[in-house]
Amino acid sequence: MAPVTRSHLSVLRGFVALAAAVLYFSGAAAEARLLLTLDDFGAVGDGVANDTQAFLDAWTAACGSQEQAILAVPAAKAYRIWPLQLTGPCKKKLKLLIAGTIVAPASPDEWAGRDWMKWLYIYGVDNLSVSGGGTIDGAGQEWWARSCKRKKTQPCNTVSPPRAVHFEECRGVSVQGVTLQNGQHFHLSFTRCTDVKANFLRVVAPADSPNTDGIHLNDTSRVEIMDNLISVGDDCVSMVGNCSDIRVSDISCGPGHGISIGSLGKNRTTDRVENVRVETCLLTNTTNGVRIKSWQGGMGFAHDLRFENIVMKNVSSPIIIDQYYCDQPTPCANQTEAVEVRKVEFVDVRGTSATAQAINIACSDTVPCRELELKNVNLTLEGGGVPSASCYKAFGKAVATVVPASCLAKQDS
Repeated sequence: MAPVTRSHLSVLRGFVALAAAVLYFSGAAAEARLLLTLDDFGAVGDGVANDTQAFLDAWTAACGSQEQAILAVPAAKAYRIWPLQLTGPCKKKLKLLIAGTIVAPASPDEWAGRDWMKWLYIYGVDNLSVSGGGTIDGAGQEWWARSCKRKKTQPCNTVSPPRAVHFEECRGVSVQGVTLQNGQHFHLSFTRCTDVKANFLRVVAPADSPNTDGIHLNDTSRVEIMDNLISVGDDCVSMVGNCSDIRVSDISCGPGHGISIGSLGKNRTTDRVENVRVETCLLTNTTNGVRIKSWQGGMGFAHDLRFENIVMKNVSSPIIIDQYYCDQPTPCANQTEAVEVRKVEFVDVRGTSATAQAINIACSDTVPCRELELKNVNLTLEGGGVPSASCYKAFGKAVATVVPASCLAKQDS
């Protein structure tokens, strides 16, 4: 497999919008019969007026159309949208063409009396495609400023902010060729969805914006995440719950917290993640590399996971498996149950570590990690030298050259 290079990613960024437009128009000419715009329903598009009702009315008309419809957000205009729920099922396939900008209210106070966890919420819609080269702006700055993760004095906000764009119970969803920026919380998330594509996206927020994951999956299967530029304040890509058949490839990630499976098993839940492929990714200046994280006391498994052709540049802790994950202000209690981690491969992982320890695998005493493989791993310290590797209750094998030297114990029975 060809290595990831800076020129490859530069070309990717330059052609995101063009590729999305080609994808859109190549199919639209034959299928679409009805074109609706937000302006047709009274939207102003000056970035100040409340265009929420116009968006809802336009959606209702497009979703209820007996003909395949395109719902367009016109270019060169900004539509201020308050929390909005777009529901299905729709009568025909629907295309949401975002050429302009959709922007959220700036103040969290605007969510008073509303569901704090939602901004653009799409429920029960099948065969929806979103494209167009435009921008979805969560205007999350005030949310971040009030977060207890950033504001260390009271009062601070302990309530989870809204997910910027959240799909739930949807099938056949495609989000391609748009920019998502300054999300209040997760930028793009999918819960209990199947057959998802999230490609040719630009997802950006400041490095210190709390919990602004780029793309987040929960109980979702058959997913393709490809050709994306993600620079956020949390995980570039994360998956929790019951997720399977996931492919993540050709991603530029950083800054951010890396690419994560988990956290799994929080509050003694049972999570099952399997058949995940993460390949051909560049991680730059991230606080983690590729990682699997689970809470003590959880149940279920993380099986059949492969990380391949990953380039790290100044990445802290490039390879992590952590069955003692604890993201809370008080220490987590020791518990014997754990999410089982088995059959995990790290292949062709290379680059530089910002930390002295490049590989950290900490597994459960009662549910050790098994069938791990390190193959063609070459990680050096940023600035020169060889980092270290640490393993606990981690069983598997090293194949070909592995730097730092493998700490995996010989496979037990």
